[in-house]
Amino acid sequence: MARRDLFTSGLEMERSEVISRKEAMRESAERISLNKRIHEHEEHFKRMNEDSLMHAPEFVIKPRSHTVWEKQCVRLHCTVSGWPDPRVIWYKNNVAIDPLASPGKFKLESRYNVHTMEINKCDFDDTAQYRVSAMNSQGEQSAFASVVVKRFKGEIDETLPRPRLGPVSEYGITFQIHIVDTFGVSFGREGETMSLGCTVIIYPALHRYQPEIQWYRDDVLLSPSKWTHTHWSGDRATLTLTHLNKEDEGLYTLRVATKSGYETYSAYVFVKDADAEVEGAPGAPLDVYCLDANKDYIIVAWKQPAVEGGNSILGYFVDRCEVGTTHWIQCNDTPVKFARFPVTGLVEGRSYTFRVRAVNKSGISRPSRVSEPVAAMDPADRARMRGTSAPWTGQIIVTEEEPAEGVVPGKPSELQVTEATKNYVVLSWKPPGEKGLEGVMYYVEKCVSDTDNWQRVNTEIPVKSPRFALFDLAEGKSYRFRVRCCNSAGVGEPSEPTEAITVGDKLDIPSAPGKVVPTRNTDTSVVVSWEASTDAKDLVGYYIEASIVGSDVWEPCNNKPVKGTRFICHGLITGEQYVFRVRAVNAAGLSQFSPISEPVEVKAAIASPAPPYGITILECVRDAMVLSWKQPTFIGGADITGYFVDYREVVDGVPGKWHEANVKAVSERAYRVSELRENRKYQFQVRAANMAGVGIPSRPSDTFLCEEWTIAVPGPPHDLQVSEVRSDSLLLLWKPPVYQGRDPVNGFYVDIKEGEAPEEAWRGVNTKATEKTYLKVKNLKEGETYVLRVRAQNKAGVGKTSDVTEPVLALTKPGTKEIHVEVDDDGVISLNFECSDITPDSKFVWSKNYEEITDTSRLTIETKGTKSQTVFKSPGEEDIGVYSCLVTHTDGASSSYTLSEEELKRLLEVSHEHKYPIIPLKSDLAVELQEKGKVRFWLQAEKMSANGKVDYVFNDNVLSQGEKYKMNFDKNTGVIEMLMESLTPADEGTYTFQLNDGKATNQSSLVLIGDVFKQLQKESEFQRKEWFRKQGPHFIEGLSWEVTPDCCVILKCKVGNMKKETSALWHKDGHQIKADEHLGFTEGVLKLEIAQISRKDAGVYEVVLKDERGKDTSTLNLTDQGFKDLMNEVFSFIANSSTPLKITSTDEGIRLYTFVSFYNDLLQVTWHYKDSAISFSDRIKSGVVGEQLWLQITEPTEKDMGKYAIEFNDGKGGLRRTVELSGQAFDDAFAEFQRLKAAAIAERNRARVAGGLPDVVTIQEGKALNLTCNISGNPVPEVTWLKNDREITSDEHCILKFESGKFASFTITGVNTSDSGKYSILVKNKFGTESGDFTVSVFIPEEAGGKRK
Repeated sequence: MARRDLFTSGLEMERSEVISRKEAMRESAERISLNKRIHEHEEHFKRMNEDSLMHAPEFVIKPRSHTVWEKQCVRLHCTVSGWPDPRVIWYKNNVAIDPLASPGKFKLESRYNVHTMEINKCDFDDTAQYRVSAMNSQGEQSAFASVVVKRFKGEIDETLPRPRLGPVSEYGITFQIHIVDTFGVSFGREGETMSLGCTVIIYPALHRYQPEIQWYRDDVLLSPSKWTHTHWSGDRATLTLTHLNKEDEGLYTLRVATKSGYETYSAYVFVKDADAEVEGAPGAPLDVYCLDANKDYIIVAWKQPAVEGGNSILGYFVDRCEVGTTHWIQCNDTPVKFARFPVTGLVEGRSYTFRVRAVNKSGISRPSRVSEPVAAMDPADRARMRGTSAPWTGQIIVTEEEPAEGVVPGKPSELQVTEATKNYVVLSWKPPGEKGLEGVMYYVEKCVSDTDNWQRVNTEIPVKSPRFALFDLAEGKSYRFRVRCCNSAGVGEPSEPTEAITVGDKLDIPSAPGKVVPTRNTDTSVVVSWEASTDAKDLVGYYIEASIVGSDVWEPCNNKPVKGTRFICHGLITGEQYVFRVRAVNAAGLSQFSPISEPVEVKAAIASPAPPYGITILECVRDAMVLSWKQPTFIGGADITGYFVDYREVVDGVPGKWHEANVKAVSERAYRVSELRENRKYQFQVRAANMAGVGIPSRPSDTFLCEEWTIAVPGPPHDLQVSEVRSDSLLLLWKPPVYQGRDPVNGFYVDIKEGEAPEEAWRGVNTKATEKTYLKVKNLKEGETYVLRVRAQNKAGVGKTSDVTEPVLALTKPGTKEIHVEVDDDGVISLNFECSDITPDSKFVWSKNYEEITDTSRLTIETKGTKSQTVFKSPGEEDIGVYSCLVTHTDGASSSYTLSEEELKRLLEVSHEHKYPIIPLKSDLAVELQEKGKVRFWLQAEKMSANGKVDYVFNDNVLSQGEKYKMNFDKNTGVIEMLMESLTPADEGTYTFQLNDGKATNQSSLVLIGDVFKQLQKESEFQRKEWFRKQGPHFIEGLSWEVTPDCCVILKCKVGNMKKETSALWHKDGHQIKADEHLGFTEGVLKLEIAQISRKDAGVYEVVLKDERGKDTSTLNLTDQGFKDLMNEVFSFIANSSTPLKITSTDEGIRLYTFVSFYNDLLQVTWHYKDSAISFSDRIKSGVVGEQLWLQITEPTEKDMGKYAIEFNDGKGGLRRTVELSGQAFDDAFAEFQRLKAAAIAERNRARVAGGLPDVVTIQEGKALNLTCNISGNPVPEVTWLKNDREITSDEHCILKFESGKFASFTITGVNTSDSGKYSILVKNKFGTESGDFTVSVFIPEEAGGKRK
């Protein structure tokens, strides 16, 4: 605070001094100007010799040197006289200053011979010697001033370079600096050695001239030490990091300075943690330093590591080592979580170094890099030991006057607690205001709050410096503190006590950073920016982590906290998708992670596009103009997303201020600018935008007059594009004119001429107007350059010509390929195009009749690598047209193919020939054994028509259907088979199936000779015997269980050789539960379904098969573990069928629910809130309704916000469904609950007609009619009766009553025919309205009787 106050007062003094100097200079300048005019006037009349008027420049007031803080502005002033008027030039380190080269940095002004240079927002590089030179025909004079820019890093910033005072020895030489052979982004690991180097070329090369070489890390000058070594060989600068630690991570900058200026080069160095000595242990802490030191304590501070290991960090151990020894002593018995720790038990006057180790559940980290040595002594003694030599910046040293003896010092002032933790409290104060006091020292006193029992803390030796740390305070207690001064004359009065301070950590862990936004940078790096943590105190910085999408493995991007909210993450894998997260760190610890960013692909970033050009007018009305322009020549590596148009009015040839025409980007290269003024002149400019941003604006257009077009012919076509350029042809596309003229446009003409030919050389391409907006221009001369234009016509005639295209060279580029058509073996017709010059952002755009294909119902587009293919699904007349393909982000790679009616017919014929010449086979001829050892020869054809035929051949002899051979041909499936009961030696040979289907033929053969035939014959005989063995009932597969998706349990077994007489008896625990008799299959599966299994279904199940041929038994134990395994499988199906946990609202509160396909009473579920099981109460309940599992929160509050989960226990780890009830989700649910609650109240209390009224009342004239209905509602509703939609009131004839707020009655004492009609009762209160209707029909008895006749 003191320094800030001193700085503020210094600023005010400087401002007042500048103002006074300005006034003095202005007055001096005015006097000089007046004297000059008087002198010139006298000389003119006296016709004196002109030479006597001239004199060399002279500085009346010279510029003054300044020392300022960073980010301040500084002005250098001077006043110059001389005749002729001198020319004034400002120099920085003898290099002329050009304000245009650094816009906004330097501002030069010259008024009334007062010359000013302003440096805006000074930074480190502005520290230099500035020279102002005044020159005329009589000579030159110069004046010098130095500007020193200081940083807020202490009393003096030793890193600032010293300005050159006086002329330099190399005057007149301008050096050029080139830094080549540079080092790139580097990666190292703790404990390794790394060298960074660059080659420096300085021109001209002077013998024995040495530039100034400086190395910086994060803008801090590096000095040679045991950690860093620098070397300069005369042409190469090298920095060696002898033992890497995470403290060495940062941005390294090489600065090469000469008298002509300087050049810099920077690259980032990343340092990873060394391998942990214990698996899962955290990384080492870093940046260990002394925060405060006194004679009996040193407060050590450090930064937490980015890598916590397998578990969260529990705390830190601090070690100390006395300088001159190698023995490390642990200072704390239990780990401390706060990144600061007071080390006590030190010997006064001795120096110590410190290191820190992190600990988690897995183990202890490697130790950090040791701190710089710190002496345990009073700060006042330490200050006296430093000496009083002032640095070169001109710091003023103020010494005290001789001390006065015998004077007791007064009270200290401004006592305050500067730092408070649960381990210590640090006090600071100002000495008493009296001057010349003898040897003032201090006693510190404390007392517990709400008492007046003051105790002296430092009873033995008073402290010498106005700063003191107190230890051994009880955590949670409140204290007050005060300080007394003392010297040899006595002890002074105490200072004012501090406010009550409760002992404890006052620093909170910072909140999680906000939204993280990754941006493409290079092929191996991504720029990550994020929203800073809110309310973060004493923020150390941020750690960034990255993860490949889908891997769920997070790696740190930096191992040293970064201060800003933007960081470039290097070392990423090109082409991979990454997500990022960030967390903040201060002395209290690490924050929660930020939300995970959106995925970003690692590839080179894009740039903003170049400016558009060729702005023309397409249409003009009284208050608007339609513009068009041409696409930029450079689009920045990404597609143009839109354009922005600006306009300005031109009055008498003077342009005005630019105004935005559109706030939202337009995608077309044409735009209507509205709200213009008629008969005014305007200029326009256009800017293009892509993913990288908005580019620079185009040059201002020509000046256009805003007046309505009234011509009958059309306006000019626009947006001319040239593609498919070949040596003898090209394709021209355009868009129709915006201004149609008097009649609609009915055609277009295309003109062409050679690029350098005169205007008279324009000639038409088409003699007949084309209705299309494209035209193939043929018969070009190879190597010739052409330009083209288009004119539109209507009934009134041919309109204005369009803008001319850019010159086009008629030349087929090397590697150009055309679209070619293919018909594959399946008869599929496709168009194919290949381009070898594609980029990662290139796309194949297919068009039909030069309109992009978006409907894929008739064709399919497939692109792989450099090839793209359009496949026709079912070619027909609808597909006739011109197909073209354009490859974006290339040098115009494109081609077209015309599919005419004749070409389509030819392709269809080729397709059929390819598809049907040979009958395709799904499988060749094969042999297999069937039941009873039967031999089956079979194959399957792909497709055969109803006319297909098959010949069965054995050893060149055609076989026919008979007793030995059974042939089958299923034309639907294409399966062809031949069956034989058994094999004999005479059946050895070659079997062939010959297929014929119209033109298509095919055949397949199988050779059964030698061992192959013998093995098949043997296996056939074996299976025949086996068949006889299995004539009795038997189990093919034993009894087992299966859980179906709807959670039914099925006990099943596979049986064989069953008969109707065979019975299958099911038993449970020895008791028969089911009998399957009269089974209708020979081989099959027996099943027992348990629809809703419960504990009573546990037991030992047994199936017995028996008939007159024998019996077989299979058993399944579903008790104990067997039943538990079965139920776990059921529970697993139920859990996997559960829907995501959702939030809904009821009129009672908020309900979380999930649905399962089936619910079982044995299912165990657990509800969690913030990862803890929920204890249910009347307010928070859970239950099951059908297949819905729910958790009801009645009358929710903000305390109910958080993460909820339902966990299904299936014996295999379970399944958990979670939902986050917080933020917008909670707000929406709570608002819906309030709405439903209010709606329920309204529904309960709204006015209702409960009943009692009929739909129709037929009554005889003269009778009395009495109807009563029940009314409900709160408040009591208002009742209104209507007849034929008109309100009626109670009278003697019609009596209307509403009693007790519940009963409404309608009485007509004697009805007549006029009472017939539609009646309604309308009840209404503030919650709603309801009506009841009935119809009264009055009849006369005679009429009724007549009708009956």
